[in-house]
Amino acid sequence: MLTLHAADLLIAVPGTDPVPGGAVVVDGDTVAALGPYEELAAAYPRARVRRWPGVITPGLRQWHGAYLLTRAYHPDPREYEELGDRPLTGERLAVLDMTGTRWAGSVRRGVQQMLRHGTTAVAIGSDPVVSTAVARSGLTVVSPLGAPGILLEEPNLDPFRNAYGLADAVASPLTVGGRADLAVFDVPDVPDAPDVPDALDEAALLEAGAGTCVATVLAGRLVHRRR
Repeated sequence: MLTLHAADLLIAVPGTDPVPGGAVVVDGDTVAALGPYEELAAAYPRARVRRWPGVITPGLRQWHGAYLLTRAYHPDPREYEELGDRPLTGERLAVLDMTGTRWAGSVRRGVQQMLRHGTTAVAIGSDPVVSTAVARSGLTVVSPLGAPGILLEEPNLDPFRNAYGLADAVASPLTVGGRADLAVFDVPDVPDAPDVPDALDEAALLEAGAGTCVATVLAGRLVHRRR
């Protein structure tokens, strides 16, 4: 089935001119077309249309996946009242009774949190529980080599916080014929942005953060949609 994802702005390749009112046509797990919504809607009249607020970008890459999935505990929603809803590390993690079952649940929830932050590729180690959960999710596994090298007091679920810019944060650009991994972020337009009238620029997106993600598409599948 063809799906046309449309938003206020499309940034298919970081560093190049964005497309106001842009869209991506997805055919199965592949990008079939990129460009202005009106042109693609006319060219693909039978495509199912999904309209999103904000900006479409390529899917993001989480450099610190190994840390976030093996050295941080992601609480179950039933534990929020006691533990909060943020990942626990260090001394807060050390006092928990971490059984194998509890760790496995944490890993699955951590993977889901990554998807909620627009992540489509992740660098992980050799932990078998992590490898299994990531494989089942469909996330692409990437090498940690080449990471931007930003030193954080605590690695963040937001890939924008782990990168110097959008080009560092994305897994790979959106290209026709390439895998349909993309994310959508609900960030307001920037009035009078240089060279892109009434459009959102990359700096505003990075400042707003990946917590504004409203949708993540992984190999053509809608794996996260903020309600």
